Parts: sequence; C-alpha cells; structure tokens
Amino acid sequence: MKIGLIGFGKTGKSVASILLDNKKFCLEWVLRQSTVLEHRSVPEFFGVQSDEPGLIYSSSKTSIEELLEKHPVDAIIDFSSDNGIYAYGEVASKKNIKIISAISHYKQKELDFLKKLSKKTTVFWSPNITLGVNYLLFAAKFLKKIAPWVDIEVNEEHFKTKQGTSGTAVKIAEALDVDKENINSVRAGGIVGKHEVIFGFPFQTVRLIHESISREAFGNGVIFVAENLKDKEKGLYNFEDILSPYFIV
Repeated sequence: MKIGLIGFGKTGKSVASILLDNKKFCLEWVLRQSTVLEHRSVPEFFGVQSDEPGLIYSSSKTSIEELLEKHPVDAIIDFSSDNGIYAYGEVASKKNIKIISAISHYKQKELDFLKKLSKKTTVFWSPNITLGVNYLLFAAKFLKKIAPWVDIEVNEEHFKTKQGTSGTAVKIAEALDVDKENINSVRAGGIVGKHEVIFGFPFQTVRLIHESISREAFGNGVIFVAENLKDKEKGLYNFEDILSPYFIV
C-alpha cells in the first residue's frame, strides 16, 4: 500500500519511522509547509537503509496535484493542521485516494467537508488515532450502557506547552455525556498523553487508563486503520466502525 504523509512535525516523524519499518506499506512521499529538508529522503533523515523513496517536499514549491501525478498513492495520512484538509481533500477524493485524518481538533466546517469528500472516496477521522485510547473509549461506552447512573470523571494529562483541552478527552466526554467544562486537565513536563475515565460506583471504583509512552503509538494506530480500511467502500468512518466487528462473538 503506497502512502503519502502530510505533516512532518514530532508526531509526523514518529509515524514515518513506523511506516518505514512495516513491509506492507511504502512511504512514497512526505509533504510539509517548511522548505527545510526539501528533496531529502525520510530514510536518509533517520539514517536507516530502505528501498522506499520517502522524498520530502514543500507545499510552497510543489502542488498536491503535481505530487500525486508523479507519485500516486493509495492513501494520504494527515498529521498537519485543522485546515490542511482543504489543500488536498478535493484532489484526493477525485482520484479515489483514501484519506486518513488524525487531526485532533476540527470545527463543524471541516467535519462537513469530510462528509462531502466521503461521497467520492473512503475517509477516516479520529482526534486520537492510537489503538489503545480508542479501545478505552469503546470499553467506557459499554460500561456506561450497563450502568447509566454511575458517576463519571474524565482526566487528561499532556506536555506543558499543549494548548487547550485534549480533543480526545472532549470526544470521551461527549460519548459519555460528561460536560466538557468538567474535564480535568494537567499540563506538566514532557507527558506525551494520558487519558483516564473514572467510574464511581457505590462501594467501588473502576478506572480505565490509557497512556501514550511515545509518539510511535500513533504510527501503530495508522497501520491498524489503514489495514482495516483497505477493502472499505467510500464513506466516512471512525474508530468505532473499525473496532465493532472485533467485538462480535
């Protein structure tokens, strides 16, 4: 499966390294705004041997149309910004290229745009693309269904400079009918990401915790999503759509 990666920040780099290690995928190219590293290859950047091209391009010098014409891909993975979808979405959907977006915060305008694109191609979006945190969300919703009256608290911890409430925590709160204003946030040091759901029962407590140890967890999530989207028809998918079949006994 040929992959194009948009965004090469800290998380994008971690995802690229995981893609290079997986023989089922070929990292064709990386597109980023900065001209730094332009025309270098990702394997060279990491100092590893690889037959994959993984050339780095700058969007200020190479258009997405030109890039897809010269280096076609099966899927585009987006770790850029909340408005990055407008730079490639229309072109990708017309070429029936699968879109996997891992942007943590989208406004309704962007969500509506994703729905529009999903009429032409396969589109996936999750504010947190790690497999573990989505398993936590799935399990939390199941427990809430069993005991809808239980007290619930949502906690999230991230690195000191992260702005705003975690998009993942917001999604968890919405799924469990918890007021977003009541999410407890901690910003300290270099915490990659930790989410906790506390269920307060009379005489007992249940805690579901997910902690990202390194950003490579996002790369593992991308691979899981891409493998499960391979044969999906056009439409808009989320993690629950992918996980649900695994829970059917």
